[in-house]
Amino acid sequence: MSLEEIEILKERALKFLKNAEYLLQNKVLDLAAFNIQQFVELYLKYKLFLLVGDYSKTHSIKRLLKEIGKASNKEAILREFMEQNIDRISNIENAYITSRYIPSEFEMKEVENMFELGKKIVEFVDEL
Repeated sequence: MSLEEIEILKERALKFLKNAEYLLQNKVLDLAAFNIQQFVELYLKYKLFLLVGDYSKTHSIKRLLKEIGKASNKEAILREFMEQNIDRISNIENAYITSRYIPSEFEMKEVENMFELGKKIVEFVDEL
């Protein structure tokens, strides 16, 4: 994958964020949750590619965060961040499955928390 192609991944991630915000404002919570998950996943893959020239073919936010920690030699800092936010990280990660395959409902506050954490994750990895 070229640097130009990986920039498309970043742009796509940011479009998922914008779409998630729109869906959240319009109370389409299941799709907002899915878009938040996609935003975080694609952005983490973008950052991982910048660090090591490739990224895992996974939907796991936890795994991608761990790989970024290892690649940036910031494993301890990343582990602490994950421990502080593990429940909400799990909610974002689970949004991929539940919004696509399992009929379930999300609460507004739950998706708002996912949205805020998604932005926080990106800010955190940008600062590593």
